[in-house]
Amino acid sequence: MNISGSGSSSESVREFILLGFPCSREIQVILFMFFSIIYLLTLTGNGAIICAVFWDQHLHTPMYILLGNFAFLEIWYVNSTVPNTLIDFLSETKTISFTGCFLQLYFFFSMGSTECFFLSAMAFDRYFAICHPLHYATVMTRQQSFNLAISCWVCGFLWYLVPVILISQLPFCGPNAIDHFVCDSGPLLTLSCAPAPVSKLISYTLSSLIILLSFFFILISYALVLLAVLQLPSASSRHKAFSTCGSHLSVVLLFYGTIMVMHVSPGSSHSTLMPKIMTLFYAMVTPLFNPLIYSLRNREMKNALWKVLEKFKMSLKVFDSRPSRSVK
Repeated sequence: MNISGSGSSSESVREFILLGFPCSREIQVILFMFFSIIYLLTLTGNGAIICAVFWDQHLHTPMYILLGNFAFLEIWYVNSTVPNTLIDFLSETKTISFTGCFLQLYFFFSMGSTECFFLSAMAFDRYFAICHPLHYATVMTRQQSFNLAISCWVCGFLWYLVPVILISQLPFCGPNAIDHFVCDSGPLLTLSCAPAPVSKLISYTLSSLIILLSFFFILISYALVLLAVLQLPSASSRHKAFSTCGSHLSVVLLFYGTIMVMHVSPGSSHSTLMPKIMTLFYAMVTPLFNPLIYSLRNREMKNALWKVLEKFKMSLKVFDSRPSRSVK
């Protein structure tokens, strides 16, 4: 993967300028503070889910193993874009190197692809648990759930590799200003000095395939789950199944609703502001809400999070008591 900036693709352009959100210095500082709060809350919420799944033995089941991986993914998803965006809010130049731009493009799209695979895997897990409960325990073992999680990571990071390589080999001879706060494939293809119909087709096709195929797979899985749940004799069992699947579906609708507008809708007639708002929503807002959705609608997760909080409080008490003991 040659993105080092050598050769024809970087004879004139050695760096790109991310225009971000053009506004006054005062507004930039306010946006920096606002995005910083969202960033810290996202890291805290998803980190709490990871700790809960890791420490609570009752959550060492396929569903929560996948959820823990999903929370870990969300942390890296926001880290692929947000730190650089925060720096740009306070920077005068707002530049990113040629290599840094394409690394961000690769990791940003790879994380997005991996999220599609994980949401599909979680939908399949719920389908298998509810529609085939007698075989679930023997088929979806802990080892199988780890294998499924690894497969999601590998497939997600391989999915968009070819388009990134193709776009990185295009000639960029100026201008180098990207009207976005992240390095996205659309603006980069526009900045290319030569037409790139093959790269554009492959990029659009792979983006559309992963989004549409995973989305319809999830819809079919939950449609089958709904039919199975309606046939359950116990009202409490129906409520528990609806609660679990409802949280999953909420995350699916939040994520896919925005990426479909950005990467699947035909044409490119969006205003310059709309892609930024949509990207901001699925790259920052969705990872922020996911921990709230999963914890508020899940009693087991809420109990595990309370245990994590209690352990954290005990650790603080032990830490605070050490200086006093040393004084004595």
